[in-house]
Amino acid sequence: MGKADFLSPKAIANRIKSKGLQKLRWYCQMCQKQCRDENGFKCHCMSESHQRQLLLASENPQRFLNYFSTEFRNDFLELLRRRFGTKRVHNNIVYNEYISHREHIHMNATQWETLTDFTKWLGREGFCKVDETPKGWYIQYIDRDPETIRRQQELERKKKQDLDDEEKTAKFIEKQVRRGLEGKELETPVYTELSRESEEEKGNQILMSAVKTPSYSSSSVLGPNALKTVGEVVKRKESSHTSGQSKEKKKKSALDEIMELEEEKKRTARTDYWLQPEIIVKIVTKKLGEKYHKKKAVVKEVIDKYTAVVKMLDSGDKLKLDQTHLETVIPAPGKKVLVLNGGYRGNEGILESINEKSFSATITIDSGPLKGRRVEGVLYEDISKLA
Repeated sequence: MGKADFLSPKAIANRIKSKGLQKLRWYCQMCQKQCRDENGFKCHCMSESHQRQLLLASENPQRFLNYFSTEFRNDFLELLRRRFGTKRVHNNIVYNEYISHREHIHMNATQWETLTDFTKWLGREGFCKVDETPKGWYIQYIDRDPETIRRQQELERKKKQDLDDEEKTAKFIEKQVRRGLEGKELETPVYTELSRESEEEKGNQILMSAVKTPSYSSSSVLGPNALKTVGEVVKRKESSHTSGQSKEKKKKSALDEIMELEEEKKRTARTDYWLQPEIIVKIVTKKLGEKYHKKKAVVKEVIDKYTAVVKMLDSGDKLKLDQTHLETVIPAPGKKVLVLNGGYRGNEGILESINEKSFSATITIDSGPLKGRRVEGVLYEDISKLA
């Protein structure tokens, strides 16, 4: 039977089939030939050209394996760098784009059996940052190009300079506002008690007007008792003025307001990670079984801020867990704790009391320059018992 005509339906169907991707198990990497079905792959394996390629590969199989592995790694990383840059992406997304090219190096010709093994190898060799999630493995390319590193440093320097300018502007505005508030405090009138002083001041005004009358002298119109009364009124007025000044001094100064603002900033300075070495935590995940659920452990090492290597208190087993699988432990009052979050992060303290209604505690700082300071309203998740 002769070959089908170029414009025949069968020839067109064959060209359409050979255009797209076929099954990986019917591909020969040595000959770079893709077969459409099992029968075609079997015929190819029995062909003379395939046998010659096998004999060539049998002389030095490791050289061919290394060549295919290197080509696969270089093409995969080049696609990851050009297509996604340094963004975090699922490894399957990158792999599907890589195999969409018809002439790509297939994974069954490399030293890696699965995509997971290849992803782990990239992380071990330092080509990418890899992390495992319930949705699978994610990779992030590490760009070590000197030009890229220099560009990133320039961007960080410019960003820091902009932040410094913003901080200077904010401090200047805050200083002007503080000056305006101080001026308002000085201008505010001081009110005294409405007692008999007002009546005596009225009488004083009448008497003083009588004193200023040119037709009479003060000694002839006012007696010694009236002059004595005027002196007492003046003294009371002076004393009320000094008491008003003392009340002004008792008001909050600008320094007190700044200290209160700093305290408020410390309370709000929070991060999304809290793990610290040498603290006692409780395992809350059920994925490890009932043996470890709700059991306590000591954090021995913190990896990448979010992962901890813990040692069980009862069995001594070592586990590597994410911080979402752990929670803090609140000891009895009088025990030592470590502040894990907020403005007092990293300071040791003594637990004074516990407020169960607000899920908070009161501690006294026991280390550093703030030693002896009493802090109220510290959340449960911000402190943990020290080992």
